[in-house]
Amino acid sequence: MDEVDFLVIGSGSGLDVANAAASRGQSVAVIEKGPMGGTCLNRGCIPSKQLLYHAEVMETIGRAGEFGIDATVDDVAFSEIVREVNEDVAGDSESIRRGLESSAQHTVYDGEGRFVDDRTVEIVDGPDAGATVRGEMVLIAAGTRPSVPDINGLDEVSYLTSTEALQLTTPPEELVIIGGGYIAAELGHFFETFGSDVTIIGRRPNLLPEADEEVAAAFTDRYADRLTLHTGHAATSVTETGAGIEVEARPYEYGDDGAGVHGDPVTVTGDELLLAAGRTPNTDTLNLDAAGVETDEQGYVETDEYLQTAADGVWALGDIVGEYLLKHSANHEAKAVVRNLFGDDPEPVEYDAMPFAVFASPEVAGVGATEADLDGDYAVRTYEYGDTARGDAMHADGFVKVIIGLDGEILGCHIIGPEASNLIQEVVVAMTAGSGTVRDIRETIHINPALSEVVQRAFSGSFSRP
Repeated sequence: MDEVDFLVIGSGSGLDVANAAASRGQSVAVIEKGPMGGTCLNRGCIPSKQLLYHAEVMETIGRAGEFGIDATVDDVAFSEIVREVNEDVAGDSESIRRGLESSAQHTVYDGEGRFVDDRTVEIVDGPDAGATVRGEMVLIAAGTRPSVPDINGLDEVSYLTSTEALQLTTPPEELVIIGGGYIAAELGHFFETFGSDVTIIGRRPNLLPEADEEVAAAFTDRYADRLTLHTGHAATSVTETGAGIEVEARPYEYGDDGAGVHGDPVTVTGDELLLAAGRTPNTDTLNLDAAGVETDEQGYVETDEYLQTAADGVWALGDIVGEYLLKHSANHEAKAVVRNLFGDDPEPVEYDAMPFAVFASPEVAGVGATEADLDGDYAVRTYEYGDTARGDAMHADGFVKVIIGLDGEILGCHIIGPEASNLIQEVVVAMTAGSGTVRDIRETIHINPALSEVVQRAFSGSFSRP
């Protein structure tokens, strides 16, 4: 059995902690069953956003006529686009591996790890199967995988998850997506832009149900103009026919009062089926009982406010703890674990201003509370992109929605429209590094006529109580 000072399961944001340990002279073991770099680099945000930027360029050309420009697309090297993106990702992953393997402080174990006691992990498959390693400190950062919903007949048909969808070298003619969250929204946009007829089946009345309701409704309306939507429906059965994949869906009942039940059953067909129904934590592969690590009802690792588990010397971070399934959240948690492991005084992890963004068309971004989260006194203001000079020039359709307390505290901000993922950052900074009030935005000089004026004006006018 090998023994090290620090052991990490997973090679995403957990590597930040491992490298911090190595920089302090500790011996480090890294257990990884797949490519180095974790979900974001290999199967998530990096390849998807690279591909989505190609869709943005394609969409821009398609809108050229709005601006008096005659532009056409003569050819799309779709397979080459996908190949280049995946080769780029693979190159970055290999670079991480080379760096670890060249380090005197790191040892890499290729394969799936399972606990055999409190801080001891056995490699159960892969090139290093049979090896056992024990760490004085252990970090669980094994991430999540695409969820496979319980749908009748699903185990008898071929389907894609986001992992496979990002590697398709030809757009499907007809793509059916089960799920209504950000993965469905982003991949639906990507494939529709490159010629697929896309149908989305989502359980909730709106796509992006975790977003502010007003934003989600506007987003759903925009998508209904481009794609076929069956929101408020749940897929109940899947069948492979001569025409392709046939999906039956029925109105979805949720809540104690049976809310959401409306409409008629629907049947849709496509040549490809994509499952985008959330993520499942990889805790079921780790034999956590042997380590004394506890999980919640959904299978996510339970930690205290410092990200320490119930087991002595065992920590966890990233998607597998289920707080926010976002790369920047995992990076934030990694900084906290480094601080709490190697600093003098532990500090709780703060998630007060954790932003999110959906790189669809339109973009959506948000931070803080939605109206549905609040039960008390607050005020709201929205401002349209088109009411700014830059927004008008762009023919931009969207708005910024600000939610504040009656004392001026910024409670939340939600944006739908171009560059939403960038525009939200000003608000995040105000909430974390400024006073956290509307004055941080109102009193900051904004370039005229930049798009950021839409944020400034959303914060500068009169707010209304709902």
